[in-house]
Amino acid sequence: MGMSTVSAKSLASWTSDLLARLPAPSGPLAAVQGRGRGALAALQGPSRRQEAWRFTDLALLVGLNLNPSAALSSGSAADGFATDGAGTDGAALPDTLRLKLDGGSDPLAGVVLPAGVSPLSESELVLALGHTLAATGCEQHWPVELNHASASQLLALRIASRSQVSLELVSDAAAELRPLRVLLILEEKAHLQLCQRLTATGAGLTSLVLEAHLGRGSRLEHGLVALGHPGAALLAHLALEQEPESHVSLVAVSAGWGVSRLEPRIVQVDGSATTTLRGLQVVAGDQIADTHSHMAFGGPEGQLDQLHKAVADGRGRSVFNGAVRVPRAAQRTNAAQLSRSLLLSDRARIDTKPELEIVADDVRCAHGATVSCLQLDELFYLQSRGIAADQASALLKRAFCEEVLRELPAAARRWCPFESLLAAHGADAGPATAVESGRDDLEGEGA
Repeated sequence: MGMSTVSAKSLASWTSDLLARLPAPSGPLAAVQGRGRGALAALQGPSRRQEAWRFTDLALLVGLNLNPSAALSSGSAADGFATDGAGTDGAALPDTLRLKLDGGSDPLAGVVLPAGVSPLSESELVLALGHTLAATGCEQHWPVELNHASASQLLALRIASRSQVSLELVSDAAAELRPLRVLLILEEKAHLQLCQRLTATGAGLTSLVLEAHLGRGSRLEHGLVALGHPGAALLAHLALEQEPESHVSLVAVSAGWGVSRLEPRIVQVDGSATTTLRGLQVVAGDQIADTHSHMAFGGPEGQLDQLHKAVADGRGRSVFNGAVRVPRAAQRTNAAQLSRSLLLSDRARIDTKPELEIVADDVRCAHGATVSCLQLDELFYLQSRGIAADQASALLKRAFCEEVLRELPAAARRWCPFESLLAAHGADAGPATAVESGRDDLEGEGA
């Protein structure tokens, strides 16, 4: 495993080939495409020498023979309020706007936006696009520049002050490139419930860059469900900027991708905000799922509650790196971060590293990590009450995942049936003795 199977030369060759196949810059992001292509051509790709990438094998990505010209010109029209009931999840919930993102067509074409929602003007785009990426320190990351180079369309919306809006974004990719770009601005005391679904039915690449700026007292509830294909790759950046008294709840669930990398990056610009992060990633076969989260407090009295869970079966590999930065200006910060992982195979691997960087001296911060297997005593307890061994195992796995799944918004929850997350995929699963690391708590002075 690891980047050792992909040389810098092969990744650079793949990037050059992709750039050569891209159609000429067009659409509202034409200028961004031009800058992104220049940056991507000059930027050194990820390598195992970089700490953030040393566990993420991009061999699958380099092996993809993408045809971006066909993918970016074959987009379908947006649905708006869904009424056809197609798909396993049926129509959109009442009073919910559903939009299709395909990377090639205008997601607002033919759509009547509800009260409280308006598209950003060209002048607003110039000021807002990329602002939150810069604020969270990821505007020059390789996956972001890849999105910049290829995305010709975007969804850019403003949620008016004191409005309550429910929005569904769906993207279904086949064997192609899907560059998705979303920009959201929530005005003071606005409330947005955002349910987002990313699926892949064949080999391909889905690239997502989402920016959201939350005004004072606003609230964002974001449920992301990403169910992929063993031959597909997902690269996603979620950049969020919070003003004081704002609330963010981000719940991300991913499974089935050959390789996936999710990077939530949040900054509380002046503190005094609340952030809740929940993550669940499931791997089996030879899949790799990598989550790199970054939380920065820019002022005092900020709050963070983060729980990341992983289930690894077969030869799957789960990676989690959660960085929390508490500078001297962030006094009285209250931050808790916990990584919990479940190993179902002796060939699977978990790499987890929650980390705190604390300079402030008046804080309550805690972090910890546990890695365990299904417990023999718990399996025995269930079987002693007449539950078959396979059913007992399924119940324990369901209970482990449900702590995250139950916090998804209603629409996103129905996209994510438990059975689809833990499909067998021919992987071995067996009980074993737990191996658990301790939990570290720091109060007052921290380093």
